[in-house]
Amino acid sequence: MHNRRAPRKRSLLDIAGTDIHSPHMRRAGRDLLSLALMDARNHLLRWMTVFEDARAPLLPGVDPLPWTLGHTGWFQERWIARNVHRQRGAAADPTAPRLASLLADADRRYDPGQSRRDERRELDLLDGETTRQYLADTMEVTLDLLDSAEENDEGLYFFRLALFREDMQVEALAEAAQTLGVPLGDAASLLGAIASVPPREPLLFPATRWPLGSAPGGFVFDNEKWAHAVEVPEFDIDAQPVTWAQLAEFADDGGYDDASCWSGDGCDWLQREGRRAPRHVDQLRRGVLQQRFGRLSRVPAAQPALHVSWFEADAWCRWAGRRLPTEVEWEAAAQSYSRGFAWGSVWEWTAGTFRPYPGFAPDPWREYSQPFFGRTKVLRGGSFATAGRMRHTKFRRFAPPDRDDMFCGFRSCAI
Repeated sequence: MHNRRAPRKRSLLDIAGTDIHSPHMRRAGRDLLSLALMDARNHLLRWMTVFEDARAPLLPGVDPLPWTLGHTGWFQERWIARNVHRQRGAAADPTAPRLASLLADADRRYDPGQSRRDERRELDLLDGETTRQYLADTMEVTLDLLDSAEENDEGLYFFRLALFREDMQVEALAEAAQTLGVPLGDAASLLGAIASVPPREPLLFPATRWPLGSAPGGFVFDNEKWAHAVEVPEFDIDAQPVTWAQLAEFADDGGYDDASCWSGDGCDWLQREGRRAPRHVDQLRRGVLQQRFGRLSRVPAAQPALHVSWFEADAWCRWAGRRLPTEVEWEAAAQSYSRGFAWGSVWEWTAGTFRPYPGFAPDPWREYSQPFFGRTKVLRGGSFATAGRMRHTKFRRFAPPDRDDMFCGFRSCAI
């Protein structure tokens, strides 16, 4: 992107073998953050090229690409360069007046609070060249300010927030490319591989008292605050996500037509959508054929099922005589690495509704979690399109139960 001066002597927070793709980036210091911010921005720009080359059409419910890209630069600038309280970290006042943007009318164009999604197509958005320049300019200012930031959690809070927000945006572009059928070509290297995991018996975990959520230290998303002890009875959980082969058994047995497998809301969704297979699937029986980035592909039956809504996951569990795991069960199992709990190829639905933990206090980015409490379900883990540094056992993704455009699947527990 641009030249950077030689890094200083590494800080204590950058020692211990952490790399920019590690989940330990939540505690990264200035030098690693600088590299990671540039890495995320370069991934964003590569996706920008993918969409431009494909001349991808617009679909209802999908933000225009120029808006998404400009908003990403705007978000970073809003919380770092324009934020007069950035040194206060999570204690910063989000209502404090902000400095002027590098770009005239940036707030009118890119503040999501000033336009609905269906209105963003009518905005006078920047062309590709000007957008790239805005992204380069905002990144340069961010990196210069990072050089002089305090080397502590407060001083680095907004730089870490901007990094993880951009990683989320990059994955959202991958999901949009799948939704729109955008071919990847040489950019396929932007995505990881989807592992085919040999079947294993479910894992039995003894009763425990588990610290659900994150403890203070490093960067913590607001909805992870704070760790609190939860009593967990003994539970039996799948060692890997449910595969296409297992989902095909459900379809072959008439699961999509059996109302007893579906909740009331699930039945309504099924009738409304007319589904007989997950999104993008052309054939589920006698071998899975699925549209992946504009190409019809034969999918290995041993891979985790993809683009499964919460309603479908819940219905499969009812049919199988099992249930979705709770958040605390998923988290406790995922942190027991030696037990063979395989995760990271697909986001995994959990049973519960997205709610704040006890003692929750909102962080400055108020629009992130609060509007969705009580309205969405929780996914855990990460997908083949998720940045490695985002694959954290404490991270809570959330979405309505009818969402299936994400790279989402599920696993089950014994009743």
